[in-house]
Amino acid sequence: MALNIGMIGAENSHTVAIARVLNVDKKIPGVRLTHVWGETSRFAKDAADRGEIPEIVRDPREMIGKVDAVCVDHRDGKYHLPAVRPFLESKTPIFVDKPFCDNVTQGKKFLLRARELKVPVTSFSTLPKQESFGKLAREARKLGKIHAVVSTGPCDIRSKYGGVFFYGIHQVDMVLRLLGYDFFRVQLVKGKGKNHSANILFRDGAMATMNLIGAGGAGFHLSVIGEKGRIDSPIPMDASPYLTGIRECVRTFKTGKTNETWQSILGPVSVLCGLQLSAQKPQARIMASIDADPEV
Repeated sequence: MALNIGMIGAENSHTVAIARVLNVDKKIPGVRLTHVWGETSRFAKDAADRGEIPEIVRDPREMIGKVDAVCVDHRDGKYHLPAVRPFLESKTPIFVDKPFCDNVTQGKKFLLRARELKVPVTSFSTLPKQESFGKLAREARKLGKIHAVVSTGPCDIRSKYGGVFFYGIHQVDMVLRLLGYDFFRVQLVKGKGKNHSANILFRDGAMATMNLIGAGGAGFHLSVIGEKGRIDSPIPMDASPYLTGIRECVRTFKTGKTNETWQSILGPVSVLCGLQLSAQKPQARIMASIDADPEV
């Protein structure tokens, strides 16, 4: 069965990358990215040209009824849910690129509405979908109870695209998939330059430290400390880094089912909201959970 996908957002490099997987390399037979809307006409035309996307629309809502599913891919996650709300109401399956949103309450309302309308919605970072992370996660299960995770990766906490949300989502998503979602306190500790650290505390006593590297050539790296030892590994990208994630999206679009949960979608949002609040109020004690927006 043919599946036509629309894309909202063309500024992000992901749009061209996804389009090339589907339209140029034709990695998934019968699935095409057929429509694109860009933040500017230049972004839209560039994505359409390089990704061989046949249709450019001036308003994302023009795609309703013309596509079988939609993806939203803004650099700043605060624009994601408003952009796809008309598609939710039209019962179009949705993929929301990372981060899902920048507000836990709004995210919960959106997912509740999706459940009410029986609309498939999924969202994730591409990093946990890489084979290198999958291998590390399998090895980590052999360590017994995990007591601590240390992650390293690029992140600009002052990014105009949402601060710590932009790129910080990758580390947070991997950390939570390893340690779970029963966290209760987060903190961002600012360095004097562009490098900073963040802490996440869990109710079972586990903890995570994230090195947010704004200066230096930081690839992604994870250290996992368990009761039976530790493992340390870089997290390189697959040869086709978006392919596994695209396949998961296509499966969700076709079957209405997703491997993601409310925890895996909203957990990273809650942590990032807390870290953003901690950056603004460095002396405050920031409490966070997936049940509510973080508070001092």
